[in-house]
Amino acid sequence: MEDIKTIGVIGAGQMGNGIAHVIALAGYDVRLLDVSEEALEKALGQIGKNMDRQVKKEMISEADKDAALARITTGVEYSFLSECDLVIEAATENEEIKKQIFKSLCPVLGPEAIIATNTSSISVTRLASYTDRPSKFMGMHFMNPVPLMKLVELIRGIATDETTYRTIHELTKKLGKDTASAEDFPAFIVNRILLPMINEAVYTLYEGVGNVQSIDTALRLGANHPMGPLQLADFIGLDTCLSIMHVLHDGLADTKYRPCPLLVKYVEAGWLGRKVGRGFYDYSGDEPVPTR
Repeated sequence: MEDIKTIGVIGAGQMGNGIAHVIALAGYDVRLLDVSEEALEKALGQIGKNMDRQVKKEMISEADKDAALARITTGVEYSFLSECDLVIEAATENEEIKKQIFKSLCPVLGPEAIIATNTSSISVTRLASYTDRPSKFMGMHFMNPVPLMKLVELIRGIATDETTYRTIHELTKKLGKDTASAEDFPAFIVNRILLPMINEAVYTLYEGVGNVQSIDTALRLGANHPMGPLQLADFIGLDTCLSIMHVLHDGLADTKYRPCPLLVKYVEAGWLGRKVGRGFYDYSGDEPVPTR
């Protein structure tokens, strides 16, 4: 197995900063890359706040927090990642953006470095084809919020070799996570099951079967879900939900995966959920208020 010491993370958004947080706490040096210093500064602030919560809950010590934050360095140039043993791409769920990232990343990496993608739905085999090392490439799908969620889905592309898989599997365990191995089919396991449920909840709203509050209450209390499907969609981001439904619909050519027109309409309106303050709920006040 490969010896992993320094790990790069591309993308300092919600997923990227969560991944950097977990890796740094596990004792690895982290190089966090984004397109702007502003995004990186914001990410470091968020990581600090999230670690403060863990200190308050006595999940980690103040010394653990300080040591982990000291392990994270930031940069905006791909050359900053040249000494990484592993780079995890955690950019937005857009295949063209990921393709351009891999084209820029590969020339600066050492020949033995592994690349992982945090894609939640896109073909790992196809993403691997945009690199110079398909055998050293695989999917490493963290769940949101990364510091709290125990699961990482591991997805091998058709060319991923056994050493790469074993190395990433062992690393995931060292990060304190549990793994589920998925075949490289559209949306893998979690989102193949979860997103059609969310899409069906939006259809239920669209068809007037129930309003936002009644649909979420029904699933929370009737199926013992920790949050309702529309609240969860807002948390994930409605643009991300729509993107995954498109991947399922296009990749599996089955009408049962057709995105609900109301989901499309919300995304067209820019009502993308919690990250913009409005989705199926309005988050501008002290308490979220249903928008329908």
